[in-house]
Amino acid sequence: MACRRKRRLISTETRVQTDGPQVDAQLKPLPFSPHLDPPPEDYGRTVFADRCTLSLHAGAGGHGCISFLREKFVAAGPANGGDGGSGGNVYIQAVQGETSLHKLARRGILKAARGKNGQGKSKGGQRGEDILVQVPVGTVVREVSRYDPAAEEDERARLAAGMMDSIEGDTRDNWRRDKWILYPSSMPSEYATAEFPPLPSPRKSNLTLSQPSAPISLDLSKPMEQPMLLAAGAMGGLGNPHFVTKSIPRPKFATKGEVGMSLTLELELKLIADVGFVGLPNAGKSTLLRALSRSRARVGDWAFTTLQPNIGTVVLDNSRGRAKLQAFGSNGEPMTQFSIADIPGLIPDAHLDRGLGLGFLRHIERARVLAFVIDLGAGDAVQALKDLWKELEQFEALKGRETNAKTEQRIVDWRAFGTSVPSAPSYDGAVATGEEDIMINASGSAALPALEMPPISSKPWFVVATKADLKDTQPNFSNLQAYLGDIGNGTVQHPSGRKNGWRGSLSAIPVSAIRGEGVDRIAEWTISLLNE
Repeated sequence: MACRRKRRLISTETRVQTDGPQVDAQLKPLPFSPHLDPPPEDYGRTVFADRCTLSLHAGAGGHGCISFLREKFVAAGPANGGDGGSGGNVYIQAVQGETSLHKLARRGILKAARGKNGQGKSKGGQRGEDILVQVPVGTVVREVSRYDPAAEEDERARLAAGMMDSIEGDTRDNWRRDKWILYPSSMPSEYATAEFPPLPSPRKSNLTLSQPSAPISLDLSKPMEQPMLLAAGAMGGLGNPHFVTKSIPRPKFATKGEVGMSLTLELELKLIADVGFVGLPNAGKSTLLRALSRSRARVGDWAFTTLQPNIGTVVLDNSRGRAKLQAFGSNGEPMTQFSIADIPGLIPDAHLDRGLGLGFLRHIERARVLAFVIDLGAGDAVQALKDLWKELEQFEALKGRETNAKTEQRIVDWRAFGTSVPSAPSYDGAVATGEEDIMINASGSAALPALEMPPISSKPWFVVATKADLKDTQPNFSNLQAYLGDIGNGTVQHPSGRKNGWRGSLSAIPVSAIRGEGVDRIAEWTISLLNE
């Protein structure tokens, strides 16, 4: 804090002592912005998650009601219990403005409301309240597991269908305690010899036809005007009027509501930002993010100031006059903003899970455009760029080897019978002759495979040369520009080492983030790459 106060005092003096002649500070004041060089109390809390597992539960149905008409001069009125209300539904919607899954990751479990119980006078129960899961655009939703009680009941009824002949004509003791509701004032002995009607078959809501087929696999890459149904609420129980027969005119039982369906989903962001800042620790990425947006990322003169990705938004059209820049999205609509991700710094051998590890290398492949932030005052800029690309190339190679290894472990090439003697009935078949190859899944794991992402080397990229206001940085920047020109012309190998690496409009933009100078060109260049 003492150094920061001293710096502020120097910037307000009338004259500043320099190595050369004295400079009048009133003519050339030192630019200072509290947003670019903030005090610690201005730091915002970084909360970000690009992957989470979510448990969703559709609402259960309300119970049916056991009620009878009670009026004057009516000694024993008929049954008039209402049906239970259906449970709440679960919807999902991709919306603009959301950039992280941390809100859903913090909750973990979302449950729709249960339907209300039925009431007397044939009043049906109120349906349960729905829940809406809002996710960022670019979220991939994949199903891990599900529990559907209605499907299990259908299977149970199908298996018991063959036993109906043995119990036909005898309906006693065929009630299930978890399905029936008995009249409270009745004694248990009354139901010992009572005859119950057959249990109604499980009912499903008509909305189940709108559910995506199992297993759920959704790619929400565009904003959704209307939510999508994931799980319909369960149906409510039946009131006692449904069981009126000639032999039982006043039934004293009703059914309970159905249990709601449960889903376990894995949500993962396929795209965390339009632009991702890639650089070594203490290269000025957080300060650059503050200069481009209103982010309150933590800044400091030490390595690993950023421990979680910071997301900032660059506003192109603030609805106050003409837009600063004209850009159009993939759907043809004009873009009013684009997002930037400040990814924690990479160190040598980051692909071996050193430093902050592979988790943040994974974030890099989830940005549409890569901006390599190079510190001109920290040594050879060309070598720094090559070191960053080396880590990315090693990360891609590691992913390829892991994918091949998992495939080999998961699939076993097995030849039927091998050298054993085939049995007589199957001797003439392909299995007997050993001509049929059978692939066996040996893993049995329920873990979902990793998302398939485009190669990092195929993404558009450019270089942001920070701290260009320091002395003696011009030769370093000139060498960087010449190296990028050679890459674009194809005279040198792509820094990733791949032949199909992106060699489009390569450029190095010199900026001074602490002064806010030259940062406007970053937005202009980013828009040109996003429009390609």
